[in-house]
Amino acid sequence: MHEWHKSIQCIVLEIDRNIREQNDEALTLANLSGFLGYSEYYVSRKFREISGMQLRDYLRNRRLAFALKDIRDTETGILDIALKYGFSSNEAFTRAFKNAYGTSPSEYRKHPSPVVLRTVIKPFDCYLLGIGGTGMAESSNEVKTYFVTIPKHKFLHIRNYESIGYFDFWQKQSAVPGQDCETICGLLDSIKGKLDDVGGSESDAGSGQLMAFINQPEGRICSWGIPLAEAYGVRLPFDYKGEVPKQMQLMDVAEGEYIVFEHGPFDFETENAAVEEKIEKAMREFDYPQSGYELDTSQGRVFYFYHDCSRFWKYVRPVRKIKG
Repeated sequence: MHEWHKSIQCIVLEIDRNIREQNDEALTLANLSGFLGYSEYYVSRKFREISGMQLRDYLRNRRLAFALKDIRDTETGILDIALKYGFSSNEAFTRAFKNAYGTSPSEYRKHPSPVVLRTVIKPFDCYLLGIGGTGMAESSNEVKTYFVTIPKHKFLHIRNYESIGYFDFWQKQSAVPGQDCETICGLLDSIKGKLDDVGGSESDAGSGQLMAFINQPEGRICSWGIPLAEAYGVRLPFDYKGEVPKQMQLMDVAEGEYIVFEHGPFDFETENAAVEEKIEKAMREFDYPQSGYELDTSQGRVFYFYHDCSRFWKYVRPVRKIKG
């Protein structure tokens, strides 16, 4: 039933891999169709049906997203960047860049304000398709528990006081102009200097982005009795001076102590639910009094949530020492 979603996801990953390797010959409908073993017409139709866009439009937008990061992060000449990502001339590149981002490449290099990048689409999303994470955890990874001190930093984010869970969060945000998932993730992807940005991998869509819960008096009451606002954003250095998109908030997060519950890499499609249960069990059974710490529920403390099956799944919860 979901085989075509999986096939289109394979094309999406193949596109990014070949863009990185500057293998333009592979980035044709003929080659991508041959990669799956179907006709060009059929693959083109299924890509549009599942992703909601033409394959050629997706290719152009991903090339522009790669090019923008090179302009932002390197001193490579703009013409060289244009040619690197398949544009025939500086003029053609400038025209496409300006149509996509409202500014020219040279202007953007001088003033790299946040723009909405075309992030990697995920047609084979096990959460949305309701097919993943129902098996037993075959991974030998256990949940590690440790304490860390996180230096002061800033948290750029949007927040919701009523949502419960990732998809409920985005469903509610989609009703707010300019706060849908594609817009917010695209804006965050364009911001340089994210503390959790790993980059460079085929699965780095949204790298550096994470869910969080912020202790707030007006927030919903979570399962452990704390009023929380659900949030999505990125951690930035405390001295960040960049532009803040109008639909986002930038908050200071003081240095603090945290407890981390972390599980290593796992197979999302088959192990997600089992890994989630392992982590929840570890958090539920942790002996805080024995450790000398307790959860810090004071206003403004932030709970961070990382979910990247190729690296880890972890909860980072604020704590404080139990008073004598």
